[in-house]
Amino acid sequence: MKHVKHTVLAAATLAALAGCGGTETPLPTLDGKAPLVLAHRGASGALPEETVEAYAKAIEMGADAIEPDVVSTKDGVLIARHDPNLAYSTDVAQHPEFASRKRTMNVDGEVQQGWFAGDFTLAEIKTLGGISTDAERPQEFNGKFKIATIQEIIDMIKKSGRTITLYPETKNPSFHRQQGLPLEDKLLALLANAGWNDRSAPVFIQSFEPGSLKYMRSKGSTLKMVQLIDADDVDLKTGKLTFAAPYDRPYDWAQAGDTRLFSAMVTPAGLAEIKTYADGIGPWKRYIVSVKGSVGADGKVADINGDGKINEMDTATLPATTLVDDAHKAGLFVHPYTFRNEKRRLASDYKGDPKAEYKQFYALGVDGLFSDFADTALAARAEFLAERAR
Repeated sequence: MKHVKHTVLAAATLAALAGCGGTETPLPTLDGKAPLVLAHRGASGALPEETVEAYAKAIEMGADAIEPDVVSTKDGVLIARHDPNLAYSTDVAQHPEFASRKRTMNVDGEVQQGWFAGDFTLAEIKTLGGISTDAERPQEFNGKFKIATIQEIIDMIKKSGRTITLYPETKNPSFHRQQGLPLEDKLLALLANAGWNDRSAPVFIQSFEPGSLKYMRSKGSTLKMVQLIDADDVDLKTGKLTFAAPYDRPYDWAQAGDTRLFSAMVTPAGLAEIKTYADGIGPWKRYIVSVKGSVGADGKVADINGDGKINEMDTATLPATTLVDDAHKAGLFVHPYTFRNEKRRLASDYKGDPKAEYKQFYALGVDGLFSDFADTALAARAEFLAERAR
């Protein structure tokens, strides 16, 4: 029945998309087309992230693009992992044969203890299993699925029988350069070998570090590139974004003594600067719609739902900023991150329905969005487009 449901959903989406052409009002996206659903780390809401199985599941769900974070092994093979530190998303701690590899490293100014991909060959990494990074998500697959290489993901896309965009992120590129394992040339070579080396290729390359994107441009790459824009958190008392290292500024800026924060990127001047080397932006979604809690008499954020925890369920959304329109005026598309289904991550306005959040962002004109639950994002898009077509 899963396949039937996905087929029906795809058909409904295509019908709605067709209804958006011709006499219908164009969508508020940069190109007037329907927003893309980008599977963040694969189907990471259902299966351990960035494993072969998670990417296969995202393809089965019908995602428009799948996203791997790119890190390097000791022998220079590019693999899909969100962090160079394998302790966060693999069962490496359960492998006594690797106990002696545990060490402390400085990653983008943050001191971390663990096991690092650059100390392992691909053959060794293939003995590890991925684990869920969220305690609320299924744990029964932990350790059972293997880490995917970027080449394996390319091969999966090629075999899928449909156009799926590859959306790799150069992860911690300055750190990798310091380790003698630079990412960019190897990534461009893999893509070129796949026949993906010009603007028409089904590829977006993203990075938090402008220098990584600029380097690839300097090598002659015309692939579509995306500047990611981070922040540390939201001050729930005010709804304002907070900035603390290492999430305050791109690490290559920090190394160069550039004291600007990521927030400088969302100003008109910052967007114009990004346009000189990139095609779009990938901002944390709170740059577009932030959230704010209620402050009690004790000066603390109130636990509105009385569950003993303070999280986004105790907040309400604030009016949207002008970032989507500002980026579009600068000629940049907008792909915010990351959308998730867990109720603790949904502001009270959404009444526990993740589709309500997706629809709000679709209506604001985002050109795509990153989701851990691509199936939910696709269902919300189908409903949004059908509602517009009425």
